[in-house]
Amino acid sequence: MVALPPQRQDALHQFILKLGLAPDPRVNWDLLDTALTHPTVSATRNYERLEFIGDAAIRLASAEFLWESYPDAKVGDYAAIRSVLVSDRTLAEIAESYGFQRYLLVGGSASGDKAGYHSRLADALEAVAAALYLSSHDTTLVRPWLDKSFRPLAEQVRQDPARQNYKAALQEWTQGHYRQLPDYRVVEQVTREHHSDRRFAAEVWLHNRCLGRGTGRSIKAAEQAAAQEAFVALSEADPSQQSPVSPS
Repeated sequence: MVALPPQRQDALHQFILKLGLAPDPRVNWDLLDTALTHPTVSATRNYERLEFIGDAAIRLASAEFLWESYPDAKVGDYAAIRSVLVSDRTLAEIAESYGFQRYLLVGGSASGDKAGYHSRLADALEAVAAALYLSSHDTTLVRPWLDKSFRPLAEQVRQDPARQNYKAALQEWTQGHYRQLPDYRVVEQVTREHHSDRRFAAEVWLHNRCLGRGTGRSIKAAEQAAAQEAFVALSEADPSQQSPVSPS
């Protein structure tokens, strides 16, 4: 274990408090420091390896959260909501809300790289989740602060079906099982009653098979509707084939 400078140790203690976790003897401070270290600072002690565990830990934590919060929801709804909760955009927003940027060590030109700012935050959050998961070997140090952020977002997604990202959920499923992306075919329709009322019809295909169809007032809406039909049908046909919990 690397001996941390007192100033860094104090900063990490403040970080844990900011997450709402009282000082816990289970926290591995060396892992936490590594999780908040960018590769530009150290080529060997950085968050890259921890991201692998963190991705799985966050998916598990979000799956537990959804299972407990919405016991009557369908499997397809779980996966669709989770795809929003674990997206890089959401993770970056959560990280920013907790001030990860203040504790993340970044060196060189990357410190001024605004284009990679949100990507770094999402990566750091995954690494922090890994460090805490490996500290306790369960999600007890991950769930408290993630649940706080997941809860309002999950409610927003449930109240606004358009935000349920079935395209992402279906893509995750097809990549996991076939290492292939689904193919969307969209055509524009004009209703007979109102020629100015444009709608779109979409089909989603995989391996020369149409998995689902849908319509909408935009291409995006039509594709989401087709993806929803496909994903729900696949999940209900074989629940074990749902998007991996893991194990977007």
